[in-house]
Amino acid sequence: MSSPQRRLYPNPAGQQSATPPHSPALFIPLRTSTLAARKVAGVFALAGIQIGGHRPWDLQVHDDRFYHRLLLGGALAAGESYMDGWWDAEALDELCARVHSANLPSMVAGWQVRWLALVGRIFNRQRMSRAAKVAHVHYDRGNDIYQAMLDRRMQYTCAYWKDATTLDQAQENKLRLICRKLQLQPGMNILELGGGFGGLAHFMASEYGCRVVSYNISGAQVAYGREWCKGLPVRFELKDYREAAQEPGTFDRVVSVGLCEHIGQKNYRDFLELAHRLLRPGGLFLLHTIGGNASYTCTDAWIDKYIFPNGMSPSVAQLGRAMEGVWVVEDWHNFGPDYDRTLMAWWRKFDRAWPSLQAKYGDRFYRMWKYYLLGCAGGFRARKLQLWQLVLSKGDIASYTPVR
Repeated sequence: MSSPQRRLYPNPAGQQSATPPHSPALFIPLRTSTLAARKVAGVFALAGIQIGGHRPWDLQVHDDRFYHRLLLGGALAAGESYMDGWWDAEALDELCARVHSANLPSMVAGWQVRWLALVGRIFNRQRMSRAAKVAHVHYDRGNDIYQAMLDRRMQYTCAYWKDATTLDQAQENKLRLICRKLQLQPGMNILELGGGFGGLAHFMASEYGCRVVSYNISGAQVAYGREWCKGLPVRFELKDYREAAQEPGTFDRVVSVGLCEHIGQKNYRDFLELAHRLLRPGGLFLLHTIGGNASYTCTDAWIDKYIFPNGMSPSVAQLGRAMEGVWVVEDWHNFGPDYDRTLMAWWRKFDRAWPSLQAKYGDRFYRMWKYYLLGCAGGFRARKLQLWQLVLSKGDIASYTPVR
């Protein structure tokens, strides 16, 4: 199963039943004597999760076929069976956190993730010809979803919750933290690799007086950013990050927020060398990315199919090998627990807005999106996922003082 705060969360929409009203699930009486059911129950018990229990993180099974499906299909089957309404949990985020803390996914991995890992070792799944798939599947799905879910600056990456009480405040904190780390000054030329909806570009141009060139493969996001940044010195390029190699000049600063998760381990070195070539002497490069505790060549099979095709989170070792001999690491900041809190804030906003989205997207999408947001929150809560901001230089600055 995929999946911030150590406390439990009530159902954000206020439902008391295990099956939310958006679920198409029908209750089917359990036959818990089956071998598959006993095996699955034993696995979940290792994480302190009881099937049919009364705690918020206990799993409620509505269809006996779930047990065989989970044992055969692992993470992909867990997510798809949730989308189909075969099971529920009142506190899905906490269930997923416990699943990850007990390392249960390794016990029912499924052949799909093994296949993805093998393909990722042999082939370059993130080559340029495949890069646009994630835009079609995820980022171009519908701006109405993101406008309902995100903050006023349309930030679709981890917020920085230091001294913040609202999502708007935490996301502005993140933007200002990036700008402070980059030591921005008016008139600087900034290259942004992976621009999202244009919020960071808008902030750097309007608040710091910088000129920004932003690369992004999502047509919906680029269109939004161009409209938003009219009148500001911001140029959006609807192109793959690799095409920035054609830029005629170099930049005072380079920044990449939320792109590295789509680059892939076979391309990290080329990506970091590209940023190095495009950065002027004495400049700084800030890299903001989700990170993993171990080195893998793929992501969770369900996430790969439904949310982020061809995605993967880098490890310290993978980034370290890619940076070796190229960059000097001036700062490496981890605020992974803040992503738990960010994801929970996104979920609450999405859930409140669902009545206005339901007719367009349907109940299965609701369950898919819920599983994505709360499942990922559980992964960060279990500290299986991190959020890193790295500040890198060419080694040609006298010193660097980290800021928080």
